[in-house]
Amino acid sequence: MRRRLPAPVAAVVALLLFAGCSGGPSLENRGEVTAPPGDSHHLVVGSAGFTESDLLAQMYAQLLDHAGYKTSLLTVANRELYEPALESGQIDVVPEYAATFADWLNAKANGPDAPPVGSPDLAATMTALRRLAAPRGLTVLPPGRAVDQNAFAVSASYAREHHLRTLSDLGRSGLKVRLAAGDECVQRPYCEPGLKKTYGIDITAVDPKGVGTTPAKKAVQSGQDQMVLTTTTDATLSQFGLVILADDKHLQNADYVVPVVNRSRAGGPGPTAALDRLNKVLTTADLASLGEQVDSWRRLAQDVARAYLKEKKLIG
Repeated sequence: MRRRLPAPVAAVVALLLFAGCSGGPSLENRGEVTAPPGDSHHLVVGSAGFTESDLLAQMYAQLLDHAGYKTSLLTVANRELYEPALESGQIDVVPEYAATFADWLNAKANGPDAPPVGSPDLAATMTALRRLAAPRGLTVLPPGRAVDQNAFAVSASYAREHHLRTLSDLGRSGLKVRLAAGDECVQRPYCEPGLKKTYGIDITAVDPKGVGTTPAKKAVQSGQDQMVLTTTTDATLSQFGLVILADDKHLQNADYVVPVVNRSRAGGPGPTAALDRLNKVLTTADLASLGEQVDSWRRLAQDVARAYLKEKKLIG
């Protein structure tokens, strides 16, 4: 949910920049894109403007620099702006999330009421995503090990008391659960309806404190609520004494991190090989830890990214 961001001032500025750039018209006006894979020397790496996207963009840029490319970074905190820029080559590569991006492209191609194509099945999600991306001149590189999915956390003491490790355990317990989440949770299939249908969890109320916000976590910490909707890369849970219950029946969609590139400019073997090196080592836990260093320790994303890549011996 938090990846569907409103357009701030930075995005408006970026729109003005794009208006002055040369580039092809959108797919709706020019037909399918069939350019062969390319390998441009200068590559623009895009970020969606939140911590995790900034970190991934920094790591992408530094890996490409290390591979001999010249890179620059551009923050465009709105998918409605950066995806067309990716199509036209004004941006060459962005970090994305498989299921979320598949559903976004599907809605763009087939209308907002089109049935979703993202699912908990990673292979099916990637097939759908690549089918939707290819006609737009986009190549979706292989997914990495890191996944940023919705997750549900309870207090560690509550989990110990009731012997809870999974959402199935919570459903079988018969406990009544007040859930801290966004107000849209009451309608979203992966939230209250899914918890009830898939796991049989007795949700008595949704406390609209937001997704993974400090007030939401404090409500669970204090016992006002029993569970909070957050994400798998939330590195602050331990600060509130919270633990994630495993989604053992795979209710959540396969939002694995995937690099998406403009095929004609960055779809060649050079950029692909450089970015795939990160995919092989970056885990969900790593991504959470890196985000904590930026958000809690107030370190710069570029410094955190560089230190991680050096630690993993991906750059010198």
